[in-house]
Amino acid sequence: MSNIKQELYNKCIAYVQSRMDAAEQAFKAAEQASNDDTKSSAGDKYETGRAMMQQEKDRNTIQLNEANKLMVALNSISTKGSSEVIETGSLVLTNGGIFYIAISAGTLVVDNESYFAVSAAAPICMQMMGKKVGDEFVVNGKKYMIEGVM
Repeated sequence: MSNIKQELYNKCIAYVQSRMDAAEQAFKAAEQASNDDTKSSAGDKYETGRAMMQQEKDRNTIQLNEANKLMVALNSISTKGSSEVIETGSLVLTNGGIFYIAISAGTLVVDNESYFAVSAAAPICMQMMGKKVGDEFVVNGKKYMIEGVM
């Protein structure tokens, strides 16, 4: 099962890396567009275009910073071993699905099995943390039973 945790971890790394790459490419494109914009006789149009490009660069910088935070969070997760209680890095089997507590990366598929990659700050994880096999918790009116923790 630790092999699955390693594969899920690798998929989370790839997810964050793709977000970082997309933000960097968009930033460079906005920067290039800003540099290519030559001042026309209509000064207001030029200034508006430059302001829009700056906003785009700022948005991409924020996205890159968020992706960097996700990478830092991933780097603090161990893929080795398991714990009896749910913690960051745990793989949690419930009657409502299998959760990998790492970052919010959506549904990840390993060996034709779906896993939900969720952040420790997600409401469902906040209900799970510290619990063990046999414990129950409720999120949005749905009752979950913890069937396994790895």
